[in-house]
Amino acid sequence: MEEKRTNEYRNHSIMLENREKLNVSGVEHVISFNSETVILETVAGVLTIKGGELDVNKLNIEDGNISITGVVYSLNYSDKHGMGERRSGLLGKMFK
Repeated sequence: MEEKRTNEYRNHSIMLENREKLNVSGVEHVISFNSETVILETVAGVLTIKGGELDVNKLNIEDGNISITGVVYSLNYSDKHGMGERRSGLLGKMFK
């Protein structure tokens, strides 16, 4: 319980330099990543990063920091709770 309370009040920030170097703080979990998409669970919700030749250079979950290089095309937030609901959509029903 105490750990969850600490995470709720942790700061979250994004710094993007020239669309090529991205630093994110407030990261709780890396859901998935490849060279085109990185999905992070942050204190502010689920953050999806889309781009080209994305590479995770530094990751420190204890501090909640991640550094990503590559060409960033988009950053998109969704609710933590919305991710579970989305999985039960059309594809979720088809593969049930």
